[in-house]
Amino acid sequence: MTNAQKIKMALAFKGKSEAWLTREVGKTPQAFNQRMKIDKFSTSELETIAAVLGAVYSAVFEFPDGTKI
Repeated sequence: MTNAQKIKMALAFKGKSEAWLTREVGKTPQAFNQRMKIDKFSTSELETIAAVLGAVYSAVFEFPDGTKI
């Protein structure tokens, strides 16, 4: 699942629109739509989006023995 798909699912869960999120994170609609189209987000952008949605962004490598990096 791509980050753009995850963002869309999180927005649906919260009952919010992409336009609302765009305003909340301080991006122009054109810039945000381009990011969604090419699915290019930095970790800090994903953390900001999560915070605006009242969530926590977590990206880890998890190994079978339980090790997380």
